[in-house]
Amino acid sequence: MANFETKIVETDLLIIGGGMAACGAAVEAAYWAKKNGVKVTLVDKAAMDRSGAVAMGLSALNQYVGVGAGDNTVEDYVRYVRQDLMGVTREDLVFNIARHVDSTVHLFEKWGLPIWKDENGKYVHEGRWQVMINGESYKILVAEAAKNAMNAAGMEIIERVFITEPLMDGNKVAGAVGFSTRENKFYVFKAKAVLVAAGGAVSVFRPRSVGEGMGRSWYPPFNSGSSAYMTLRAGAEMTCQEVRFIPVRFKDGYGPVGAWFLLFKAAATNAFGENYMVTHADELKKYAPYGMVKPIPACLRNHLGMMDTFAGKGPLYMQTAEAIQKIAAAAGDEKAAKKKLKHLEAEAWEDFLDMTISQAILWAAQNIEPEKVPSEIAACEPYFIGSHSGASGAWVSGPEDLQTAGTKKDYFWGYANMTTVPGMFAAGDASGASSHKFSSGSFTEGRIAAKAAVKYCVDNKTRPAVADATIAEYKTRTLAPLDLYEANKGYANDANINPNFIKPRDFMFRLQKLMDEYAGGVSMQFTTNKHLLNRGLELLAMLKEDSSKLAAESLNELMRCWENMHRVAQAEAHVRTLLFREETRWPGYYYRADTPNMDEGNWKCFANCKVDPKTGEWTMVKRTIHRIVE
Repeated sequence: MANFETKIVETDLLIIGGGMAACGAAVEAAYWAKKNGVKVTLVDKAAMDRSGAVAMGLSALNQYVGVGAGDNTVEDYVRYVRQDLMGVTREDLVFNIARHVDSTVHLFEKWGLPIWKDENGKYVHEGRWQVMINGESYKILVAEAAKNAMNAAGMEIIERVFITEPLMDGNKVAGAVGFSTRENKFYVFKAKAVLVAAGGAVSVFRPRSVGEGMGRSWYPPFNSGSSAYMTLRAGAEMTCQEVRFIPVRFKDGYGPVGAWFLLFKAAATNAFGENYMVTHADELKKYAPYGMVKPIPACLRNHLGMMDTFAGKGPLYMQTAEAIQKIAAAAGDEKAAKKKLKHLEAEAWEDFLDMTISQAILWAAQNIEPEKVPSEIAACEPYFIGSHSGASGAWVSGPEDLQTAGTKKDYFWGYANMTTVPGMFAAGDASGASSHKFSSGSFTEGRIAAKAAVKYCVDNKTRPAVADATIAEYKTRTLAPLDLYEANKGYANDANINPNFIKPRDFMFRLQKLMDEYAGGVSMQFTTNKHLLNRGLELLAMLKEDSSKLAAESLNELMRCWENMHRVAQAEAHVRTLLFREETRWPGYYYRADTPNMDEGNWKCFANCKVDPKTGEWTMVKRTIHRIVE
């Protein structure tokens, strides 16, 4: 630790993250900060050009309301999100994002993002709310705009620094600490406000991919629960921690299925050719009213497919050939059909090459020609994400103008997107109960949160205090894994087998096995019960104790150690909230075998939690769902 320089950065607003929400925050904060004499610093553990969930690219913008371009309204979008999340959503937050997202999409196009257009110059839609793009360089374009905005305003961007913990001044946030992943530097960021946009979490559960495919996932493997850790560690109230997301994707390569369902109108079947959405249609009646309205919620679509998988009717297939042949045949004569077929085949491959290159490689390796044969699909392992069809994140204040007398006491406390911790804001995957914001909506929410955070800095001119002794304590704790390794590395001739410490890779395996077997992972067919969950909490307590023995022999391993500690916080919040909510509201995402039904009477509410950072004591509470759109 002695050879680590302590670098102190004093700022007004600290933005943590480099993904879509952080980029949106950077663009908006730069504008308002320059006008108000506020200093902004953005810190990212990676490089903004390829940071976050859009790192590899994307083939569609999944949130574009299109107000004025058709029959869609913001209210329609709120109804769609409410329906998909089985009635559990913060309608004020969803509405706020939806009413601003179109302007964000138009900015993307202005910056150079190629959005598909038809012969009339209209956006080509994948579904009602999605527009198709050529998006391999999507993140680079957005990151460039964010960096340009920050540089033009004289603000600071620091890359390759991993934030480990929040700094506090009593109940207020005072900044954050972290370390460089390239140099021996310990960073202390002192700030009046902190905007958390550090993504969701992957690798909390054991992944399907093993061996040489270890770490391969649908959601980015470098998203390790930092948003949840930062907000939990600060004492913020969290919401929807039980709502993990399990997407169905092309098997093993995790390739997207959206274009196949929405653009190509392909059907998914079991191994016997039965369309499970048809054969199990009556099952949807159990989940009225949500299961009786289209589009059918994502969890219920999963559920119907899982019914066939659990009954031994797998594998499941996406009937790609059937869909492509049908569209080609509708093109006209044989010559036109062949031309259309060739075009559709190119689009099928481009869908993967835009965003999941490994799936295209897997298709090639397995001799799959999508226009000739179907391809396997499967449910992924669980992820924690607040921007797709999941909902986990911090409980944040909504916008004041959307509140009514009935909602204001529950949904508003001063600044849009501020958590229950004064000065700490959240956006993107860090913000809960506002699903279906995807990439464009996350960028938009970053803009909303940043504008509010700058206003907070203007209104609160006194910088929170942080004692030198506190900084020294954080530095010791942050770098402890390096010191532990150095002190004990000579005990054995294999650095990975040592009774004095545990390496981050083995620690991660232990967490994943625990969560898989006790919290309803892939091997348990996503099923758990209160006894399994209580045993899981016992094992998590032991794992947390053993985290003090995490050891690192490099800066990269130090990052892996802290990523694991962040994942453990997300894991515990999940297990405790699964245990608290005594129903199965989202079948297809998880099943509580001891409470297998949906219970509208007792559990149509938010299940929220928080932990006291000093005592470790957890509080679980129900919060009211208010409807603002009829």
